Amino acid sequence: MATASLTQLPLTSSSSSSSSSIHELSNNPRQQTHFPPTSSLHLQSRHQIHTPLNLKRQGRILRREFLKGLSFLPLVDALVLPLQSPPPSQAKEVQVGSYLPPSPSGPSFVLFKASSKDTPALRAGNVAPYQFILPPTWKQLRVANILSGNYCQPKCAEPWVEVKFEDEKQGKIQVVASPLIRLTNKPNATIEDIGSPEKVIASLGPFVTGNTYDPDELLETSIEKLGDQTYYKYVLETPYAQTGTHNLAKATAKGSTVVLFVASANDKQWQTSQKTLQAILDSFQV
Repeated sequence: MATASLTQLPLTSSSSSSSSSIHELSNNPRQQTHFPPTSSLHLQSRHQIHTPLNLKRQGRILRREFLKGLSFLPLVDALVLPLQSPPPSQAKEVQVGSYLPPSPSGPSFVLFKASSKDTPALRAGNVAPYQFILPPTWKQLRVANILSGNYCQPKCAEPWVEVKFEDEKQGKIQVVASPLIRLTNKPNATIEDIGSPEKVIASLGPFVTGNTYDPDELLETSIEKLGDQTYYKYVLETPYAQTGTHNLAKATAKGSTVVLFVASANDKQWQTSQKTLQAILDSFQV
């Protein structure tokens, strides 16, 4: 992030010393005629008359312009950071079938196993490794730096996006991670410790839809046990969601993080890909 230090601009001191020098010269007309034309006081024109009042006014203007510039730095960072190219592992402009291994479940899918090469949170050890299957025609999407949590790891206060994949004909999926403390104060809590499936989705719903969550959009909930890990599963019909009119979600908690898996589709995609999206969701585990 761009930084700036006020101590590197000796504006006040130079303005003060320059004003003092001018005051001394004003008492001696001969010395004024020999005032160096290359002096730093000639800010706009060598023919400008540099009185103490003008110098103070110029100092205030320069100081104001400098501070105004500082106020734009966070905005510049917000605009530039998402444009930075992520590592190749975060966005491969090719079908996943060309580089991911076949899934043990069958030839119709490939297996994605997230590792420390894939996301900032995994590199920081802030989220447990996870995996899921995908059809080989899907492509990985870029996650903007400002959304990936790269700037706040390992102690992010808000949820971030881990990975995103999409097939224009079938739908899209994403993995969202949230700090556990955002949902509960209990360290290393399980998903059951946080509350019921309805309570959890009430907190995470906006990250499923991409905007807002209405409890009336929740059609079905279920609980799944995989080994020692418990998962809450959801079926949602979300007509106003940015992610799509149909959403499937799966949430669990491990360590200091709650991990949310979302599969989304519009009406056209849902008609032909509902079973595929359900298979992808069922395969997700940490």
